[in-house]
Amino acid sequence: MDTTAGIIVLIGRILFVIFPAYVSGYSFHLKYPKMAEGYAQSIGFPIVAITGIPSGIWLELASISVGLGIWPDVGALMFVAFATVAALYFHRFWSIEDQAQKQAQTQLFYRNVMMVAACLIMFGFFAAVDEGLRFTVTGSLIDLH
Repeated sequence: MDTTAGIIVLIGRILFVIFPAYVSGYSFHLKYPKMAEGYAQSIGFPIVAITGIPSGIWLELASISVGLGIWPDVGALMFVAFATVAALYFHRFWSIEDQAQKQAQTQLFYRNVMMVAACLIMFGFFAAVDEGLRFTVTGSLIDLH
């Protein structure tokens, strides 16, 4: 990968992790863990204890992994796991009757679906390019080439 492509991918990696690192990870899960746990409890999530600080740490570690390039393939898979659970448990628009809430949850559900898709693309790219990925601390942990 040449320098220009490496810079473009680096900018994309950094921009991608702003939302999960700051908005979701820090500003919600880490800053207001009891609120996250309360919401999880209100919807019947089976493991409420992981929805506050542990989820925030998970998002921060995944963001550091992808943003800095420390086994970025693993960080992408960490995002896949988080966004899949978030979509299926926390944004179940199909079970909501109020149309305004249903619309909001539909958008959040599909935001998570897009995140899963983007992270699967990143995972495949990172694992295939491996050491060829520029501006990283390590290569991929999983080798797909």
